[in-house]
Amino acid sequence: MFDFVRNNKRILQGVLLLLIIPSFVLVGVESYQNRGDSAAGVASVGDQKITQQEWDDAQRRQIDQARQQMGPQFDQKLFDTPEAKREVLENLVAERAVNAEIARSHLTVGDQSIAKAINAIESFRKPDGSFDMDAYRAALAAQGMTPQIFEARMRRDMAIQQLAGSVQATAFVPRSVASRISDINDQQREVQELVFPVAQYLPQVKVTDDMVKAFYDKNANLFQIPETVKAEYIVLDSAAVESQVSVTDAEIAQFYEANQKRFTTPEERTASHILITKAQGAKPAEEAAAKAKAEAVLAEVRKNPADFAAIAKTQSQDPGSAPNGGDLGKVERGTFGKAMDDALFGLKEGEISGIVPSEFGYHIVKVTSVKPASQKSLADAKEEIAAEVKKSKLSKKYSELAEQFNDSVYEQSDSLKPTADKLGLKIQTADNLTRKPNPALGAEPYNNEKFLTALYGADAIKNKRNTEAVEVAPAVLIAGRVVEFKPATKRPLAEVEAAIRQRVTQEEALRLARQAGEAKLAAAKASGDATGFGETKVLSRTQQPSINSAGALAVFKADVTKLPAYVGVDLPGIGYGVYRIGKVSQPAQPDTARRSQEAEQIGGLVGQAELYNFVEAIKAKSKVKINAGATQAKTE
Repeated sequence: MFDFVRNNKRILQGVLLLLIIPSFVLVGVESYQNRGDSAAGVASVGDQKITQQEWDDAQRRQIDQARQQMGPQFDQKLFDTPEAKREVLENLVAERAVNAEIARSHLTVGDQSIAKAINAIESFRKPDGSFDMDAYRAALAAQGMTPQIFEARMRRDMAIQQLAGSVQATAFVPRSVASRISDINDQQREVQELVFPVAQYLPQVKVTDDMVKAFYDKNANLFQIPETVKAEYIVLDSAAVESQVSVTDAEIAQFYEANQKRFTTPEERTASHILITKAQGAKPAEEAAAKAKAEAVLAEVRKNPADFAAIAKTQSQDPGSAPNGGDLGKVERGTFGKAMDDALFGLKEGEISGIVPSEFGYHIVKVTSVKPASQKSLADAKEEIAAEVKKSKLSKKYSELAEQFNDSVYEQSDSLKPTADKLGLKIQTADNLTRKPNPALGAEPYNNEKFLTALYGADAIKNKRNTEAVEVAPAVLIAGRVVEFKPATKRPLAEVEAAIRQRVTQEEALRLARQAGEAKLAAAKASGDATGFGETKVLSRTQQPSINSAGALAVFKADVTKLPAYVGVDLPGIGYGVYRIGKVSQPAQPDTARRSQEAEQIGGLVGQAELYNFVEAIKAKSKVKINAGATQAKTE
């Protein structure tokens, strides 16, 4: 059947994938880890290997997607850890295992479901609600995918979504369990508080010099001044190369002549059609009937050519285009077969064809518009060409200079000046550089972990040799040389004595407050009375606590099998708190809407657990193996 939607599925991949990415691809694979050699790839699922290249590509896609989503907050260091790289591999393994299960179970998604999913995308609908074929086709072209590839991906991902949904739907949470959890969440505890503030005990504290010295000796790391270096550095980047590259008018003209097709806009045609279908392998009588119907429709069109769209809506049997009056949007050669091409590109604007046979049936074609081919002049294309030629020359020049940069800083390692003079670079200085990047310095090239590691190398510090050339960003090389090294030191006691005395005073006061509080706690537990405690307050896990959060947490963790119950806890910045729990109850009027939502959430968590177990089971069935040697080498 000639269904245009079915034959043009290169739509924005991201639009649909964002809707159907399954949550279970984040499961682990440690249970199936095995050692293997590099020839086996980094992992295998049954007979299918996952290659190093596939792993690298998946990491790149993850980083690109994160960069787009996070914008200025993006930090690539988060994705350069062994754990992050390992997670990407685990995702690939889980996905392959699930795909294998789908293939074994012969699960698939029908053409009609795929077409329906495409038609449901709001991005491709006109204001009147009809399908926007031009926007649809433009999105396909932007992705650079063939219809067959995208249809296969869509079919796979929708099958995964259905499989995941069916597994999660099997999850069952007894009503009593959900109710019990909600009861715990709703539980109210009547509490009285007695606080022993630090300030009350400060006058009792006498801090001696020996106490200050003991703290200083015991907590040496608190007073450490890290090692730093002062360094010279040179940077080779696009800005440094740009001044050495120019583009002549002759080069622009040469490029224009060699790339005429790029500046030619081919003829554009839009068309509509009416399709009367015939089944594959149709009997002669059935085929004759379909052709007769097509001829009758053609006669109606010939009689009323202005009503082509209205006739297409009622008579065309192509579900993809009939609702839009048979509109095929922009048409290209080779899309519909030779017979259709001859008709589409042999007609003038507004002309209507005769009966055009194809494997799908019989077509009646109308060319709705023709935009002639056009040629952009050299003058109009000059700026665009100059930018492209310059970009190409910059890339080539950068490669040449980068090789010279690498060789020069290594061969003349006692100074950066020869390299700077040779390549026209400026020697700059940075001071107080530590082993780790300083967030306050942002994206400065010298504030890069790889460069700092090289700068703190033994040869760089001890012998004052140039570092190697370090790539700190795409097309950005830096090399440095240590001018001065300051080893780590400890701040003198006299410099930090006042701060230590203040801290020890606070700690001693807190110790006295805790001591008094624990004494009161023991006495209250023994007597069971409420002497000294404040007014009763009602706490609930669903509401903001009316007491200190540390105290509230202790109250809800307390054992209330026997009342009254007592608990004591340090209150940061305040002192020590003792709490008396006199009553535990449920609210008179439970929040039924929230409890219903909680039951759904609990069911969802159980469903995720079921899905996790399912994926683990099919991974075992698929004989998953991880090449530990390859994984270790990659993460290191």
